[in-house]
This record gives sequence, C-alpha cells and structure tokens, in this order.
Amino acid sequence: MGLFLVNWIGERKIFMDKQDRTTKRYVFVTLLNVIITIAEFFGGIISGSLSLLSDAVHNLSDVGAIVLSFVAHLISKRNRNKNKTFGYQRAETLVAFTNGVILIVISLVLFIEAIERFWNPEHIKGGVMLVVALIGLIANFISMFAMHRDAKGNLNVRSTFVHMMSDALSSLAVVIGASFIYFWKIDWLDPILTMLVSLFVLHEAYEITMKATNVLMESNPDIDLKKINQIVLSYPEVKNIHHVHIWRYSDDYIMLDAHLNVDKNLTCGEFEDLCQRIGRELKDQLGVNHINLQEECERGRNDKMIVERGKEN
Repeated sequence: MGLFLVNWIGERKIFMDKQDRTTKRYVFVTLLNVIITIAEFFGGIISGSLSLLSDAVHNLSDVGAIVLSFVAHLISKRNRNKNKTFGYQRAETLVAFTNGVILIVISLVLFIEAIERFWNPEHIKGGVMLVVALIGLIANFISMFAMHRDAKGNLNVRSTFVHMMSDALSSLAVVIGASFIYFWKIDWLDPILTMLVSLFVLHEAYEITMKATNVLMESNPDIDLKKINQIVLSYPEVKNIHHVHIWRYSDDYIMLDAHLNVDKNLTCGEFEDLCQRIGRELKDQLGVNHINLQEECERGRNDKMIVERGKEN
C-alpha cells in the first residue's frame, strides 16, 4: 500500500505541489495515527488494559479509513477522459459514504460493548494507561485540527475529520476514565463515557452518510425549483421551462439540465446569449455552476418542470 501511494504521488506530482495542502495533511495525519496505534498497542499490552487495546484497534481501523480517503483524494485529481467524461471527483463521495458506514458500525459496536461492561466490569491498571492515553489524546487532537480547515468544503475530508474527532473523543474518554479509575476507583465511568462518545459519532456519521447518499443518488441539493422557475421565466424570450434535472455532482459542482420553450424565430446566437444570461443569474443566486439548456418550440410547451417517469417526450 505504501509503494502504491508513493507511485500515485509521484505520478500526479501532488506531494511536491505547495498549493495542495490537503494532500500534505493526509500524509501527516496518516503517519501520526500509525504512531498512535503502535503506541497504544504496546501500552495496552504492558499495562494489561483491554480498553487501551480496543482504542488501538479503533485507531487502526481509522488508519485504513484515512488511507482510503487519501487515495480517493488523489484519484479525484485525475483529468477527464473517454471513460470518465465527468472526471473522478465522485471517488471522494464514494469513500465518504464508505467511511460514514464504517463509523456507524464502529459506533454501534462501541455502544454495545459499553453496555456489556456494566455487567462485566474490567479491572484497568491506570498508570501506564493514563500516560499512553494522554499521548494519544494530544496526537489525535493535532490530527483533528490538521483536517479541520478543509472539512467544511469537502465531504471526503469531513469524513476523515469525523474519524479524527471520534478518535480524539475516544482518547479523551479513556483519559478521563483512567484518571477517575486510577485516583478514585470509579470503574463504571468508562462505559458511560464510551456510550456518550458513540452517540455523538453516530450522529455525525449519519449526517455524512446521508449527504454522500444524496450526491450518489443525484438528489436536489436543497434548491427551490420555484426560484429556478421564477428566474428563468423572468426572461421574456422563455415561454416555459420543463424536463428539469438538478443535482450535485460533487462538493464543487451543482448541475442543471432543462428544456426551454422559446419563440421559433429566436436565432442560435440569440439563444446562446440568453443561456449565458440565465446561467450567470442561476450561479449568482443559487450556486448552480454547470448548466445545460435545450431549446424547443412547441414540444413540451405544456409540461411541468418535473416530468414523471415514462412520460418523457
């Protein structure tokens, strides 16, 4: 896997590109989480702490998710070709969906495990565990903040950020639990903190998974069709708009495809100018940045914006 990543970086010349901060952050976060995982495995073995070992397993699964996101990030940079005429940007959406599902499964497993620990409490040695957990906590927070900057504008990066956040919260729960266990022998706090962290991560994972699902299903990205209708019909040359399809292709592209009924005397040059004016307004007001408008005269003149399946002209 390491050789594959190096080849990808060399081929695309991304690693050496100072402008691609996200790629460098992926490399940094991946290496940091590998170190965390190794430290927690050895710490769990030395201290005899199953909680620390389970957190190490959690981190190990996240390393795989980060690598997966990193590879998708590199793939998304590839140019369009005859096989992928839209390009490769949806590779990141696919991985965001996969990571979201993985996070949901991990959250549910941790929640169930926390419930079981109420009936089968485990004795935890707090000394070495607390030191290793503190190191993991600091490293996880560094990883989380490293990915935070790009998390708002990229669903794939956000899925990685949520993985890092779940690790940081998990490490925080281990630190708090280890502290109370070490100083006050309160064993029941550990499963309670685990349940709270699991519920929080489950909520975030659900949001990511649903957003990725909507992109893959080409859902309407919360744009009011009535507003589209109002903007388009405000141009006197347009008599009707129908057969409308609007969807989010990726984090950067919202696409619109529609048929416009116009006067039959409208020339190609005039229609092209009309499309440019409509496109600028749709982009400025609604954020639609890839528009395809088809000119028609009488066909579909009485159709609605959304044509039911099987009734297309």
